[in-house]
Amino acid sequence: MAEAQNIPVGSTTAGQIAVAAESTVATRMSAPASFDVADFPVPHGREEEWRFTPLERLRGLHDGTAVATDGGVKVDIDAPEGVVVETVGRDDARVGRAAPVDRVAAQAYSSFEQAGVLTVPKETVLTEPIRIAVHGEGGTAYAHQVIELGAFAEAVVVIDHTGDAVLAAGVDYVLGDGAKLTVVSVQDWDDKAVHVGQHNALVGRDATFKSFVVTFGGDLVRLHPRVAYAGPGGEAELFGLYFTDRGQHQEHRLLVDHNVPHCKSNVVYKGALQGDDAHAVWIGDVLIEAAAEGTDTYEMNRNLVLTDGARVDSVPNLEIETGEIVGAGHASATGRFDDEQLFYLMARGIPELDARRLVVHGFFAELVQQIGVADIEERLLAKIGEELEASVA
Repeated sequence: MAEAQNIPVGSTTAGQIAVAAESTVATRMSAPASFDVADFPVPHGREEEWRFTPLERLRGLHDGTAVATDGGVKVDIDAPEGVVVETVGRDDARVGRAAPVDRVAAQAYSSFEQAGVLTVPKETVLTEPIRIAVHGEGGTAYAHQVIELGAFAEAVVVIDHTGDAVLAAGVDYVLGDGAKLTVVSVQDWDDKAVHVGQHNALVGRDATFKSFVVTFGGDLVRLHPRVAYAGPGGEAELFGLYFTDRGQHQEHRLLVDHNVPHCKSNVVYKGALQGDDAHAVWIGDVLIEAAAEGTDTYEMNRNLVLTDGARVDSVPNLEIETGEIVGAGHASATGRFDDEQLFYLMARGIPELDARRLVVHGFFAELVQQIGVADIEERLLAKIGEELEASVA
């Protein structure tokens, strides 16, 4: 019998700069799921799942006062030949296969008028990405998107969020047996945007799901990626990159539910923060159910604090209901910008801004280089440079 590698998580505090703590609250892993908004009380901020979120900045998404408006968001889809693009109603059997787990997600599901469905037929291997451009036009919107791959299909999907909006949305990723899906979700909103989303991935037998969640913009972004397995042999890799600037709240709450035997998961999220009241929250939950023998899982969150006045809450949690596993562990680390490393570079004639850029680029490089979409990689590296230049200006 393999023993779980449960890596203890330390606490780091420096005024209001950073906080990291291990969660002992496993109840959120089995949080109620329902399509009915009435099943979720209006949150007050004292609940475990809402305690880090500034509710007053949700613009009414949490209490039912946010009403959809004309011109909320515009969605454009560029799909290669062979992809089936449809717009369907809520009664379509492919919509709603994963229930919402909080009030905003339930509100989003009950409020969208039509859902988008993208289907990659079985054994279809795409050589170009599917690109979904979501552009905010200043209003409030609710949306739902389904992306489904047939058996042994392969695809890359890029979902790009820009502009200004108040958006609550759900996305379902459904992978058939042996399918391979890579998703890149970019949150590059304008400064005042609010985005709350639940992402649900169902990974089929021997299928591979790879997710990159990249968050830069917005006043408040709160995303809830979730993974479950439909058969043995499934693999999930969840990568995240966030750059939290002055006054921004960026929150990523993950759940990987190992509910069947012999599956794997790997979670790596990295963030950089700068400026007063920059607040990043990372919640990483992994549940290994009693039936999930042979599970192999690991999760890690690392944060780089570039200035005083920023705060990180990093909360990993691992619940294991069977001892018959390959391995399981988690780690969290938060630290200041390395002044010695900066001094070393500057002593060799590298200007301060360039030195800072090199350090931060190195911190993010291993994640960015795994995306595999050249124009997205170049854009992200350029965006990181812009954020650093803004902090110096």
